[in-house]
Amino acid sequence: MTVFEASTRSGETPPADAVAPRDSSADAPTSVARLNGTIRDFVARWNTVWVEGEITSWNVRGGNIFARLKDTRSEAQISIRIWSSVRPRIPGDLAVGDHVVAAVKADYFVKAGDFSFAVSAMKHVGLGDQLEKLEKLRLQLRQEGLFDPSRKKRLPFLPHVIGLITGEKSDAEKDVHRNAELRWPQVRFRTEYAAVQGDRCVPETLAALARLDADPDVDVIVIARGGGDPQTLLGFSDERLVRAVAAASTPIVSAIGHENDHPLLDDVADLRASTPTDAAKRVVPDVSEQRALIAQLRSRATTRLTQRLSHDIAQLEQLRSRPSLRSPDPIIDSRSQDVWLLLSRGRDTITRQQDAAGRATSELRASLRALSPAATLSRGYAIAHLDGGVILRDAADAPAGSRLTITVDRGSVAARSEGEIEEAPAPRSG
Repeated sequence: MTVFEASTRSGETPPADAVAPRDSSADAPTSVARLNGTIRDFVARWNTVWVEGEITSWNVRGGNIFARLKDTRSEAQISIRIWSSVRPRIPGDLAVGDHVVAAVKADYFVKAGDFSFAVSAMKHVGLGDQLEKLEKLRLQLRQEGLFDPSRKKRLPFLPHVIGLITGEKSDAEKDVHRNAELRWPQVRFRTEYAAVQGDRCVPETLAALARLDADPDVDVIVIARGGGDPQTLLGFSDERLVRAVAAASTPIVSAIGHENDHPLLDDVADLRASTPTDAAKRVVPDVSEQRALIAQLRSRATTRLTQRLSHDIAQLEQLRSRPSLRSPDPIIDSRSQDVWLLLSRGRDTITRQQDAAGRATSELRASLRALSPAATLSRGYAIAHLDGGVILRDAADAPAGSRLTITVDRGSVAARSEGEIEEAPAPRSG
């Protein structure tokens, strides 16, 4: 059915230049511009309608908004445009997942043959069911501490094997491989394919994650998928997958969609990459950068060592330039004379002290001999001892019959007292 026939059957007056059946044939076809113009004029007669749906895409370009609206009970979707002149009249907090009603009017672009709806008004109905569930789950996981930075594992500097979970023959796989190999040509991958949307996404991703996490050779795991609307990315916010990633022993990198995509997997992963390409750049180092860094470090070490050697050589030259090291002989000669004088003086002092000490010793020896009882005995005197060794000092202490010991200059003799006599004979000298 042509646009001319559709407008005629609907009771509307067709445009003057509408494409009628008689106006075109295989031999005389109408132009694309005329066909598009007819469609535009036909669509322009439609009235504005209020429609309810959930925002699944929201992109701002040049002050205008290009979005998609999904039916709340089916998979039907429409494209909508919000021009910059309309933006001030709609809520500023609208985002993907919001449940809204919008006043839309059909709009057909002749140049591109693009059919969409222009929005003249839009308001919240309430959060979309899916967004509401995700926000509740996000809050629960955050309260459990699954998003805490302290539990996130550090990525290895240079992984030996990178585990990759992605769609088979996908652009994400090519991006990760190409960018990683450009940075480090010797990098190795172990790739596990899984559906990245739909009902098979979560179970296949869980199985692939379990296999890679159990492989001791895999040092880091990248879960990658290209961009898409939030509806297709819901599998990466599934609670089972999020908890499995949190429990994995291997560091995990989330590389889902584009910068503005934010599934729950991003929050629980050890590292969030904005795109698969960004993941490749952050998982492996750039070999050229590392070589440049090594060259820079070697240059710095060489410079520091050269500076240190130059400094030490300068210090040695300064020490060598001092008189004491440059020509030490005069100093040694002058000091040797001083040493000889001090040595002579020391010898004289010690000799005088020895002589004085010898004289003092002789005097003390003479005094000791003069005071010693042996000197008295040598002059002919004797010492009388009573029993027990007591020196007899009083004749009365030795009555007749007392035993005495008489000590003389050379030895002792035993004697017995005859008693006290009135006068003792004077001793003979010699």
